[in-house]
Amino acid sequence: MSTWTPTIGNLVHEIDRLVKKRFDRFAETTGMSRAQWQVLARVAKRQGVNQATLADLVGVEPISICRMVDRLEAMNLVERRPDPNDRRARLIHVTEAANPALERMKASAQALFAEALSGITPEEEAILSGLLGRVHANLLAITGEDQPSPIAADDHTPVRTEPDQKD
Repeated sequence: MSTWTPTIGNLVHEIDRLVKKRFDRFAETTGMSRAQWQVLARVAKRQGVNQATLADLVGVEPISICRMVDRLEAMNLVERRPDPNDRRARLIHVTEAANPALERMKASAQALFAEALSGITPEEEAILSGLLGRVHANLLAITGEDQPSPIAADDHTPVRTEPDQKD
């Protein structure tokens, strides 16, 4: 018999682990890793991001992000363009060729979270989203990180396309 009582931290960690595990199944069908998908999604939300910022957003070392961007560039999903403010630097942009892949990933993520939120009413989802948004804002303030760009504002919108079904 287990006596484990989950804390908020435990639950956040477990949810993160399980979402990654579920998304790995999707990634396996695409020939790309979850990490590559994460990089592609971050670039799509922050067109023109530099590699150092991208590495920080993804949570990897700059040399690792360089290799991931190299692979995505070889697949024609991203491209490096000169930084107009620094002739030594390059900024990363998603290519037009990436749009179908990004749409497929978005659909998969929506399906994943629809499954995860099964049995939760839209009202409960809105409360959960608001509370998690406040936790996120607190952590941003503590760490001194910038608020995500307005392009990413849709991250906190409900993911359901249909009302919750009651039995």
